[in-house]
Amino acid sequence: MKNGNMKVVIVGTGYVGLTTAVSLAYLGHEVSCVDTNPDIIARLQNGQATIHEPGLERMMSLAWENLSFTTSLADSLAGAAVVIIAVGTPAKSNGDADLSSVEKVAEQIGMLLGAGIGPIIVTKSTVPIGSARRVRTVIDRQLSLRGVECSYHVASNPEFLREGAAITDTFYPDRIVVGTDDNAATDMLRKLYAPILNQTFAAVEEIVRPTENNLPVLVSTNPTSAELIKYAANSFLAMKISFINEMAGLAEKVGADIKEVTQGIGLDRRIGIRYLEAGLGWGGSCFAKDTHAIVYTAAQYGYPMELIQAAINVNKHQRFTVIEKLQSSLKVLRGATIGIMGLAFKPNTDDLRDAPAIAIIGKLLDLGARVRVYDPIAMGNFSRQYPELSVDCCSGLEELATGCDALVVVTEWPEFASVAWVKIGARMRQRTIVDGRNMLNKARLEKSGFHYQGVGR
Repeated sequence: MKNGNMKVVIVGTGYVGLTTAVSLAYLGHEVSCVDTNPDIIARLQNGQATIHEPGLERMMSLAWENLSFTTSLADSLAGAAVVIIAVGTPAKSNGDADLSSVEKVAEQIGMLLGAGIGPIIVTKSTVPIGSARRVRTVIDRQLSLRGVECSYHVASNPEFLREGAAITDTFYPDRIVVGTDDNAATDMLRKLYAPILNQTFAAVEEIVRPTENNLPVLVSTNPTSAELIKYAANSFLAMKISFINEMAGLAEKVGADIKEVTQGIGLDRRIGIRYLEAGLGWGGSCFAKDTHAIVYTAAQYGYPMELIQAAINVNKHQRFTVIEKLQSSLKVLRGATIGIMGLAFKPNTDDLRDAPAIAIIGKLLDLGARVRVYDPIAMGNFSRQYPELSVDCCSGLEELATGCDALVVVTEWPEFASVAWVKIGARMRQRTIVDGRNMLNKARLEKSGFHYQGVGR
């Protein structure tokens, strides 16, 4: 190490791996990114970010001298102080997380480590409880087969990144969680993140600093607790979203406005306003996967997670409230033309994993509707990933609206907030809009001749 900087190897260049790599390199660490996909590595070597994340490519350019990209773990491992495993852990059909990629990396590490003092092996992927122990078991087996004695440590260091705000979340976290059974390993990871923990790094204009920027807390615990912290955090946020969506359903029945209800309860500091936005429920790669995984894990111990299961059930129903609202306005959907505004599960990303739009489109097609779609970023991913969905892909909102009986806001892209609705309405067959994210001005739309429906309003 020089001036406290370390050599770090990060295996996996998805959202977590690439964001972490670029951020650590910006802090001055020497970071080697490893991925088995040569096309991804080639693009990264050319300075091209392989995921859509605001500010990431700019940060890559600022940290370029400390970054390298390779398909070979063997070429990177020598002299590394920290090896971070950030490969995918997709959900199995039974809800459990698939650890096969993590175990494969652990096996390779065990086959490559030399005798003496080894690095800290960090699991940053969202992994099932007990995975740090499993990683050690896999590595130890390979070392034993080779007859090599290596002193190394395993730590759990879960991420808490939001897609679309991952750079900000990395540099301005609420906490950094480190789970390990060794104090020396904890100290090493504290040094790794010291510029973030102490907020001593050089600020970059593109990184949005939170208005309340307190120093992050280092939570030092054992690996099992660290792994459970990740699942507990995501499960709680998922329940918070499902709670306000369930309240939104009741608000519609009794004539209340969920936005006012949200303000009224969110100002209570015990509750807080964040993640209390009624809409079409959660999507993406984290909440669905993590809630199902913790329910599965608990079931192995005969322990039902009834609150989390209820949150899952509410979320599954919530995305189809769009269909109910369309039916109440148009009566019959067969033969109607519906325009879907937004495909990504949230703005500022092109990620379609568990995106509510996909389920809504599928149901509309089943009901015999013609579907038109538009998203500022995710159109390419949609065409590649869902060629079986017979929809009209549009290049903008005016094209999308043409001939539509209704528009549905599914993703709250900023551009949807400033639309010339009179012009859009003139292209439609019927002026019906379902605001699935409560982002539009109801009075303005009604003045423009639209029949407006929000969620819980």
